[in-house]
Amino acid sequence: MKGLVKTSVGLVMEVKRAAHEASEGLHDLAAEVTAEVMAAQLATGGAPAAASVPTAAAAPVAADTGAAKAAAPKGRPAGGAGKAH
Repeated sequence: MKGLVKTSVGLVMEVKRAAHEASEGLHDLAAEVTAEVMAAQLATGGAPAAASVPTAAAAPVAADTGAAKAAAPKGRPAGGAGKAH
């Protein structure tokens, strides 16, 4: 049992470290994008750059097949919130 607890704590610490590194990476990326947008705006005399930031309309969107809506979430009954009859 002692080994299981030790392994679980080690796994939690690794996940926490990985999440922290991912968060740092996202912050770095956001800072870079902000700096590029600011530089582009300064280069164009303060006007927003046309293609510096992708918009939702320009981003590719995956087709919704409806498969995710059809399956019930794991660990929950598919019947809804009412009483089962």
